[in-house]
Amino acid sequence: MAAAQKMTREEEFLKKQELFRRNAFLIIKKMVELAPEKGSPAHPSVLVDEVLHSIFFLGEINKPKYSPQDILDDEDIFNKLKGCYPEPFKFFSSRLPTRAPLSCVLDMVVNLNGQQNEDKIKNRLQEFTLQLKQDGGTALVSSTICVSQPDVTPKSVRYYGVSMSTSGPVPGQVIIAASCLSDVAEKRWDSYVADAVMTYYSKEKKKQKKPYFDGTIKLPKQARCQAFSLTDGTPMAPCRSCGNMFGLTTTETREWPYGNCAEPESLSNLLKNENNTRAQVMQPSDTCTPANRQRAVEDVKKLLKEYLRMLQFQWDNQYYTPQGN
Repeated sequence: MAAAQKMTREEEFLKKQELFRRNAFLIIKKMVELAPEKGSPAHPSVLVDEVLHSIFFLGEINKPKYSPQDILDDEDIFNKLKGCYPEPFKFFSSRLPTRAPLSCVLDMVVNLNGQQNEDKIKNRLQEFTLQLKQDGGTALVSSTICVSQPDVTPKSVRYYGVSMSTSGPVPGQVIIAASCLSDVAEKRWDSYVADAVMTYYSKEKKKQKKPYFDGTIKLPKQARCQAFSLTDGTPMAPCRSCGNMFGLTTTETREWPYGNCAEPESLSNLLKNENNTRAQVMQPSDTCTPANRQRAVEDVKKLLKEYLRMLQFQWDNQYYTPQGN
C-alpha cells in the first residue's frame, strides 16, 4: 500500500513537471507567433531572445532539469531558433536572466496593442494565462497584472507589470535578486523599487526590514497602481508586502514574497519613464544612505549566490543581455 502511494505521488510529481515543459514550449511558440505581427514598433526579436534565455535558465535549474532540446523537442524548430537566436543557447547555463518569461510576453502584447488599450492588453494576457493553467498547470504562470500611471487623467501613460512567472519559490527569489542587482540597465528594476524590495529580501520565513537599511518608498498621492487577477480580471487590493514596500493603502494581511507581485515591475516601469513622478517619491527612513544601500546590495548578492549553489548553477557573475538579430 505504501509503495503504491509513493508511486502515485511520484507519478503526480512527474505529471506536474511535464507541465513545465509544455508551458515553456507554449510561451516560446506564442512569442514567435506574435513577433512578426504587422505594426510592431519595438524590435520583437529582442524579446524572443530574452524569453528563450529566461526559459532555458529556468529549465536548467528545474527539478528535473530540462535542456533546450527537451523543451524544443522538434528538431526543425530547435535548429531554426538556435540559428536566429544563438546567445540564449550559449549562456542559459552560466548567466542570469533579469526577468521571468511572462514579463517578456507582456512587453510584446503592450507593444502590439498600444499602452492605452488597457482592457485589450489585460484580456489577451488573461486568455493566454488560462491556456497555460489548463490541466492544473502552475509553472511559468503569472497570477496578476498591474497597471500604474502618474495620475488618472485621460492621456496619462499606462505602465504594466506581471507577477513572478517562475516555477517554485527559489527560482522566483533568484529572479527577484537579479531584478534588483542586474547591471543590464534597461532590464533591472528602478532603484527606488529595488531599494524597497532589498529592504525585506531574506531567506527567513518571517520577513522583516533589515535593521540597518530601510529603502521603502511612498508614492505621490495622485499616482495609480492597480492590480488585477489574470484568472477572472477582478481588481485586487495590494498585499501586505506591497503595502509595506510602497506605502500602498490596503487592508490585506497576507504577505507574498517581497518582489513577487505584479506591482514592483509595473511601478519600476512607471518610475523609469516618468521623471516628474519619480521626483515626488519619498524614502523617509534615516537609514536609507548610500553606505547602507551598498551593504544591502552585498547581502542580497551573497544570498543570491547561496540560492544558486543550492540549485547547482555555475554562475559566471554576469547577467544576460538580450540580443536583436
